[in-house]
Amino acid sequence: MLKKKERLAEVSAAKENLKRKFSMNRILGESTVVQEIRRQIRCISECDASVLITGESGSGKEPAARGIHYLSPRSGKPFVPVNCGAIPETLFENELFGHIKGAFTDAGYNQSGLVKEAEGGTIFLDEVGVISPYIQVKLLRLLQDREYKPLGDSRYRSAEVRVVAATNEDLSELVRKGTFREDLYYRLNIVSLHIPPLRERKEDIPILAYHFIEKYARRFGKPVKTVSPEAMECLLSHEWPGNIRELENKIQQAIVLTSGNELSARDFRFLKNGVKPYTDSFESFKLAKKQMVFSFEKDYLVNLLTKYNGDVVTAAASAGKSRTALWNLLSRHHLHPRQFSGDPS
Repeated sequence: MLKKKERLAEVSAAKENLKRKFSMNRILGESTVVQEIRRQIRCISECDASVLITGESGSGKEPAARGIHYLSPRSGKPFVPVNCGAIPETLFENELFGHIKGAFTDAGYNQSGLVKEAEGGTIFLDEVGVISPYIQVKLLRLLQDREYKPLGDSRYRSAEVRVVAATNEDLSELVRKGTFREDLYYRLNIVSLHIPPLRERKEDIPILAYHFIEKYARRFGKPVKTVSPEAMECLLSHEWPGNIRELENKIQQAIVLTSGNELSARDFRFLKNGVKPYTDSFESFKLAKKQMVFSFEKDYLVNLLTKYNGDVVTAAASAGKSRTALWNLLSRHHLHPRQFSGDPS
């Protein structure tokens, strides 16, 4: 029995070591900026304060949050990510705090929320700047008193969780405008960590590119192993408004479309900067126009869904199209929203 317990303890320790190693391996790059981010993450993970991670969409905020969690004493407990922008306001309180039986018409049983799910660990609130003033009050109570109240309950429950939040907005500006509570801002921003955009650390692009090539060549069963010098020049010259998530998507597209074992500049012809449209000959005006429209549509959809993390409802509203029309466009270009959701890895 003792040997069995020792083996289980060894397996558990090995798993934790792998988690810790994996958490830092997700923050790819060797630039001075990335090395400084890793250093800050190690320091932040040692304390238990709330953290606010800032940076543009797709820059890698969630991997940083995971790094903080898995290097911390809470690593053996859950890491629960919450995309605040993807949860309707009417459901947010229930999702976060749960409810008791009878709290509303369809509440036939008790249901724990995401805060309870994260007990002992870390809850990661992504896009925290979009939450409503009503939910901000509830969140302030969680941060201030470490307690929350499920819907329909008359008593508060204690919450043993660490809160890590992230935003691509300037919360101090939202505070100035009166749309974000100042007291909540300071509660969230005990420690801050900024993730710079990819265009400010382009020396990391080759490392990221080869990481994604290996990942998707294996997934799609393609023989791709490398990138031509001309193709790498294209990648380095692009501004990457969608950051790491956009780079991942472009590499993924290129691997799907290529037929060789090396990605060439032709495979990245859909990049706007630094790449000239590839043509084998002069097509008719009608065909050339059709190809350019098709290319524009696909590039627009990729950038749109990258911006909104695959949220079709928000993307359709932004594009001024119905959800059905947007789905039809996505189907035409063999794109799916789940390609654009989640964290860059």
